[in-house]
Amino acid sequence: MRLKDTFITYTSGEDHTMVATRGFSGMVRSNKTAAFIIEALKEPTTAEKIVDAMAAKYDAPREVIARDVERALERLRALGAIEE
Repeated sequence: MRLKDTFITYTSGEDHTMVATRGFSGMVRSNKTAAFIIEALKEPTTAEKIVDAMAAKYDAPREVIARDVERALERLRALGAIEE
């Protein structure tokens, strides 16, 4: 899976924004967790690889990270932002 090329991202300081260029009309501001996931989706990846990368970077229980990743991916799918 990966982020569709119809979505662009912009980071300024700690703010991370994703904007659709077609389809979905609007923009999404992300927290650090969602921003990490969105950035990971710029290359083909899997949920498990994202969880692995987050577990290596953040001091949090793996099951919490996995739940957060799945929740974020569900929201991104609902927006049509993910290419499976």
